[in-house]
Amino acid sequence: MFKAIILAAGKGSRMKSDLPKVLHTINDKTLVQYVVDAVSKSEVSKIFVIVGDINGEVVKSVKGNVTFIEQKETLGTGHAVMQAEQYIEDTDDVIVLTGDTPLITATTIDCIKEINDETWNAVTILTAKIDDPKAYGRILRDAEHQIIGIVEKKDATEQQLAIKEINSGIYCFQGKALKDALKLIENNNNQKEYYLTDTIKIINDKGLGVGGCVLEDYTEVLGINTQEELENAKRIVANNLIGGKEV
Repeated sequence: MFKAIILAAGKGSRMKSDLPKVLHTINDKTLVQYVVDAVSKSEVSKIFVIVGDINGEVVKSVKGNVTFIEQKETLGTGHAVMQAEQYIEDTDDVIVLTGDTPLITATTIDCIKEINDETWNAVTILTAKIDDPKAYGRILRDAEHQIIGIVEKKDATEQQLAIKEINSGIYCFQGKALKDALKLIENNNNQKEYYLTDTIKIINDKGLGVGGCVLEDYTEVLGINTQEELENAKRIVANNLIGGKEV
């Protein structure tokens, strides 16, 4: 079965708002609803939304056939996905998305699964190439151009900061590979958090396939972390509506 996990528990302090980040709106529709709608139009059969409060505003706002799972402590993206582990079967395909990427499309969601299936990868990462990668994690590839890991900006060397290929934070896993890797990630970092990105190195070190799906239109994976980024997304959505593109 093809399942989706949408991460929507973050508070989004950089938005400088009391409103949870994923509840900010574009054309009167919340960011997380855009993601839920895109997933609902794809081949995904089951949608799980990870929230910080099962009785909170996010749960009350989301429309659609979804299952909410509470992350009582926000201990990182890996910890968030761990909350859904009991719902993942070994034979499942699992796409993990973030609730603050409103421009993602059903076409791209289905495409990343198709690539993962065709290549027999344990995981396929949705990536994009951006001239100014800013705060995004960089994709690390070896001499054969195979993905070997992800480095966050704060941990990157000067050479790694020059890399233009970024991690979107969207991944398609084989169910067993994801569950096995989640058991091995640790919180040995300054934030004491469990990072989902660590599963990529774990899977690679096991000799399992790690692939990439490079987006032609990087705007699909633009995350919303500030009011400025929200305004930029609003402009892109307006232009897409004029141009007739799916949003």
